[in-house]
Amino acid sequence: MGKAKNLQTGHIGLNVTDLDRSLAFYCEVFGFEVLAQGKEEGRRWAFLGRDERLVVTLWQQSEGAFATDRPGLHHLSFQVDTVEEVKDIEEVLRRLGAGFAYDGVVPHGENTSSGGIFFTDPDGTRLEIYAPTGANPAHAPTENAPTCGFF
Repeated sequence: MGKAKNLQTGHIGLNVTDLDRSLAFYCEVFGFEVLAQGKEEGRRWAFLGRDERLVVTLWQQSEGAFATDRPGLHHLSFQVDTVEEVKDIEEVLRRLGAGFAYDGVVPHGENTSSGGIFFTDPDGTRLEIYAPTGANPAHAPTENAPTCGFF
């Protein structure tokens, strides 16, 4: 069995139905910059990141909406430093008309201080932006289950 000393997520690749729409969403919400882009018809894609570090890749090669009833990706989670940053991003999302799983910033579980917002991108992919502290003293939206379960 192999062991990597410093294993970490490299980047996340997402299938999208409309690259232009998803590019606008991810750049505005997350502040990503376009690091590279493929514009050839039938092979449209974009590499998004910050400070030259690749974070998300978008691939225009799907139809329909994100299927929550199929095996595979459950949700993507991004951490920021403060709950104030979470609230700032929530304002952007509300202006864009994003769908939310819960109303406002909620804790990850009852009596926890970490928490954030839970929402979907234009294709219905479930996303989370959270801070490690500052979500208390609010009650968790789902009793006896992690909030990030999108129950």
